[in-house]
Amino acid sequence: MENSFEGIAFPNFDPVAISIFGILQIRWYALAYLGGFLGGWAYGSWLVKEFGKNWRPNKEDIFDILPWVALGVILGGRLGYVLFYNLEFYLQNPLHILFVWEGGMSFHGGLAGVIIAMFLYAKSEKIPLLQLSDIIAAVVPIGIFFGRISNFINGELFGRVTTKSWGVIFPYGGEYPRHPSQLYEALSEGLLLFIILYIMTKYLKLWQKPGIITGSFLSLYAFFRFMIEFVREPDPQLGFFGEYFSMGQLLSLPMFLLGIYLILYAYRQKKNNV
Repeated sequence: MENSFEGIAFPNFDPVAISIFGILQIRWYALAYLGGFLGGWAYGSWLVKEFGKNWRPNKEDIFDILPWVALGVILGGRLGYVLFYNLEFYLQNPLHILFVWEGGMSFHGGLAGVIIAMFLYAKSEKIPLLQLSDIIAAVVPIGIFFGRISNFINGELFGRVTTKSWGVIFPYGGEYPRHPSQLYEALSEGLLLFIILYIMTKYLKLWQKPGIITGSFLSLYAFFRFMIEFVREPDPQLGFFGEYFSMGQLLSLPMFLLGIYLILYAYRQKKNNV
């Protein structure tokens, strides 16, 4: 590979968004989580107003489930990274599992954590699980968007080397320009997926068949993630499976199949009139 590749210089972002007297530092990644949770709560609260007075979950449920979801994202995301991406290291250094400031979160693990949180909350409050999951699914792209933007600001999870004119030379990515795969994911898994689910929810009113919104989120996210992984740099400790596929792609396959199953299941059910 020649050294003549030209790319866009990475902006000189400071990973610390707010510093108070040099003692308290708030990073962009923390703000991304906060923006995702608060944005999801606000949007979810607005959505449920469209579904009728007797619909569950209602606005109070959206507020009450927020800490459950936050806990599911953080615990599930961390444990998912430990199990799926770096198990050997953490078996040798178990205390580092608690060192979340070192980085290492898995979307698929966080998704599993949220599913468990929704199941427990729905059971405890006697709310139909798919009605609850449809609301959560519709708001999740907000958090994905902010999370991927913060990945770009941190110069992490970048793509593979490219000759494209929009390739970015990341500080930790060597001398060659790379695909800004974080931005690809922010636009597809975040913004585009949000718009699709908004149309399905607001205008097509597919919330009347619980499970379609959830299934659409799962299958579409999995599709976008699977395709973008072809230009995303794999985790160095894992590399490729079968020389072509990444761990992110392998984890997206069952997610895609589950999404298709939920869509088909929901279409077979009677319309839920409110």
